[in-house]
Amino acid sequence: MERSKTWIEHFNSNSKLQRINWQLKPSITNVEKKNILPSLKAWQLGETSDGSHLKKASAKYAIAISDAFYPIAVELFIKEEQKHGNNLGRYLDKIGAKRLRKNWADTLFRKFRYFNTSMELWTLAVITVESAAQVFYQALKDATQCELLKQICTDILIDEAFHIDFQLERFLLIHQNKNDTSKFLSYYLYKGFYYFTIHLVWFAYRKCFVAGNVSYERYRKKMDMKFYKTIGKLKHLSKQVLVHAPFYNK
Repeated sequence: MERSKTWIEHFNSNSKLQRINWQLKPSITNVEKKNILPSLKAWQLGETSDGSHLKKASAKYAIAISDAFYPIAVELFIKEEQKHGNNLGRYLDKIGAKRLRKNWADTLFRKFRYFNTSMELWTLAVITVESAAQVFYQALKDATQCELLKQICTDILIDEAFHIDFQLERFLLIHQNKNDTSKFLSYYLYKGFYYFTIHLVWFAYRKCFVAGNVSYERYRKKMDMKFYKTIGKLKHLSKQVLVHAPFYNK
């Protein structure tokens, strides 16, 4: 419960920070538009979810663990994600680019969300997608000379680092309550989901990654590193290590 209160304070504090100068005029070139605009539009759509299914899952989970503050923290997390979608949409409007209403990758993830009521699977999915998002938004930032778009990407990247900590903390706690057999099996299921998902992300947005100087080899190396910093911890982490993990006491 105390951790949930701490995250509520963080999200409320972060919501007051303004890292983007909207007085800047967009300066994206035609070449940049060709390389990054389709991916930018798709991620903008993906950041606009209302989070209703996640809210239901967190409410159900909160009752089970007697933490009335956790759903509040989750709702603030969702609002922060929606801020990203709003900022990207505002940028698209400024450059006269039409927003997407539908995208195959977003549709696939939304279907997963629709049928998912488990906090364990929610945290797994968010950690995976947010990890890939960190690489994507850095590539997007590096693929343009437009200062306004760079600021938008920087703002998202700062938020995403905390989002992963928020979800990872919960994910590790959920995992620790499993028996040894379930822990063993779950780890490999998590790993399979992670690598399947990140390859979908590469396939869908590889043009933008390459424009940001991220080859497949570099992408895979970055995602391997992120795996071992997040889900990979589960293979060796004990309850004692969990309690003393650096992120846990932030």
